[in-house]
Amino acid sequence: MQEFATQMMMMQQAEERGWQEQANCLGVDPDLFFPERGASTKEAKAVCGGCEVKLDCLEYALAHGEKFGIWGGMSERERRRLRRQRALARRGMASA
Repeated sequence: MQEFATQMMMMQQAEERGWQEQANCLGVDPDLFFPERGASTKEAKAVCGGCEVKLDCLEYALAHGEKFGIWGGMSERERRRLRRQRALARRGMASA
């Protein structure tokens, strides 16, 4: 029974990351997406710009609490802002 649960979990994880196979960043040096503090994120964001799975990437980062790097074309700061906006929107909907 535990083996079945493990297999199901592995299949679900593979499905969650299936989008990565279509990502523009596939094969690009990962260091580009993890710039030093204060360094430009322009090149990484350019790779993300026309990516067909950009939103999947962003949602993955948000769902998994990725705190570092460029994910879905957004920096850490931009993702924090988006999380706050979403949290405020949920609170607003809950009180309505």
